[in-house]
Amino acid sequence: MVNQVKLTGIVLSAAPVGEYDKRLVILTGQRGKITAFAKGARRPSNRFAAGSRPFSFGEFTLYQGRDAYNLVDIDIKNYFDDIATDINAVYYGFYFLELAEYYSHENVEAKDMVNLLYLSLKALAGDAIPRKLIRYIYELKMFAVNGEYPDVFRCVNCGNNQELKGFTVEKSGAICSECAGVVKDMVKLNTSTFYTMQYIISSPIVKLYGFTVTEEVLSELAMVMGRWRTKYIDKQFKSLEFI
Repeated sequence: MVNQVKLTGIVLSAAPVGEYDKRLVILTGQRGKITAFAKGARRPSNRFAAGSRPFSFGEFTLYQGRDAYNLVDIDIKNYFDDIATDINAVYYGFYFLELAEYYSHENVEAKDMVNLLYLSLKALAGDAIPRKLIRYIYELKMFAVNGEYPDVFRCVNCGNNQELKGFTVEKSGAICSECAGVVKDMVKLNTSTFYTMQYIISSPIVKLYGFTVTEEVLSELAMVMGRWRTKYIDKQFKSLEFI
């Protein structure tokens, strides 16, 4: 069929339209964030009903219109039911969806973002590592994928990559012991925290969720990500109010 495409992606949000339809926002690897209409998806017996809800991951066959897409067929690979039935996991999951929607754009390839979101949701559905750690890994890697990550590999004041001591939001990265006295907003960080952030930024997405950290490192990651998010994201995420 003319203008028909098949895209792999994850449903970020779904809203009712008319009496029985839904308006979906889908993050796709091939075309970034798209808007698609699922006709009849609010009818319980409709073939689009189960797959036209947030977290649904799979292949979407769509007819491309002038301003949006219409859903033609759907093949869902993972509904992430384990998240949907766990209220605490839901809050984290919706935050992950919100952050992905914030950073994604129409007609901009987003394969890394789709992979990151999918694997982060899989980690969230399991119990191998704490959900707080999954959140901070997801945040930092999302920043990295979009080129807005802190330089934690060298001192941002002098370029030294040894004896990193602290972190500064104003200068966007690490500070060494020699420069610590000249940066007003610096906060000290554990060496293990630097190693953790370096690993998250530089590692392939498929290797992100195979480690744990101490409570001290987790606390420092929370502080760094909180400061970084406040500086670089100009949006209040509703889901964060519940986490």
